Amino acid sequence: MAGAAAGGAELFFERLCIAQNAESGVDVLPVIRRDEDRLQRLRTGGLTPRELRFGGQADLLTRPKLNSVLKAFHPSVVVAWMNRAARFAPPGPWTLAGRLGGFYDLGYYKRCEHLIGNTRGLASWMVRQGWPAERVHYVPNFAADISKVEPVRPREIPSDVPFIVALGRLHTNKAFDVLIRAMKHLPGVRLLIAGEGPEREALETLIRTERLGDRVIMPGWASNPASLIRACDVFVCPSRHEPLGNVVIEGFSAIRPVVAAASQGPRELIVHGSNGMLAPVDDARSLATSIGMVLGDHVLAQRLALAGRRTYEKNFAPMPVLTAWEAFLRKVSPVPSPSGAVQEHSFGQVSG
Repeated sequence: MAGAAAGGAELFFERLCIAQNAESGVDVLPVIRRDEDRLQRLRTGGLTPRELRFGGQADLLTRPKLNSVLKAFHPSVVVAWMNRAARFAPPGPWTLAGRLGGFYDLGYYKRCEHLIGNTRGLASWMVRQGWPAERVHYVPNFAADISKVEPVRPREIPSDVPFIVALGRLHTNKAFDVLIRAMKHLPGVRLLIAGEGPEREALETLIRTERLGDRVIMPGWASNPASLIRACDVFVCPSRHEPLGNVVIEGFSAIRPVVAAASQGPRELIVHGSNGMLAPVDDARSLATSIGMVLGDHVLAQRLALAGRRTYEKNFAPMPVLTAWEAFLRKVSPVPSPSGAVQEHSFGQVSG
């Protein structure tokens, strides 16, 4: 996995490798871009990762080194985790699969025999791009069960006012500007946006322009985001572009009502009015209306939260997702091991 130091796809890679090794009996060797923190997290999870450079076009050493690592490990299946890893991934006596978390250039995956999408929409798109349907696989992400995490309400937010939370990188794709504008239509409500990124200055300017400085706070990355999700009255995903929406799954797990913009991922996860609420993309007033409906109706909020939790338990908790990954590995493995276990080697990068 040759991705960045932080990011949803990168962190899920770590969780998946650790869980496969600990829970599914899969023999996993993570090969990662050099990153001391990631190396230590994987070691703490019981794994023995290898680090390689995974550099740019001038990097002529990573591919032969990776080939040597793979031959020494003897994997049945190699999973290239996003674009850069797929570019470096060598063919061999193993099955080579590419795992995508977005609508990326499939030219990176020309050596792969199979593709994995973490949403049904992404898998369908791969088939429309010309990949044979029998070599395209839908395997979703899982989120940790945070339903028992102790809620922690920020000290800046009084206990007697409605409180909503949004999480993510401060990037235009996340549409936090739309959520801030929605706050004009939600008098008395407080908002916390936990995250960091290139849009911080623009968002802070917008907060001042809209005179919302007393109701919107942006404290940076949260050290314990689960406690914030558990404490909020409504969890919001306003993204204008969101291929999956891990945060929606986290809201389901936390048993909190979720309101999201109807971008690709949330639209696949949420049945409007059943396990969450959807608003049109880039529509601040509609987003505010959906949030206000949930805040104003305790029965509706509880019904949405419980239905979201059922969705999580059925489809996005660790065990059903690990079962789906094990089924995929067994299906594509060229030679299952005598014990019936499947060896997997995972690595890669998320684009952008």
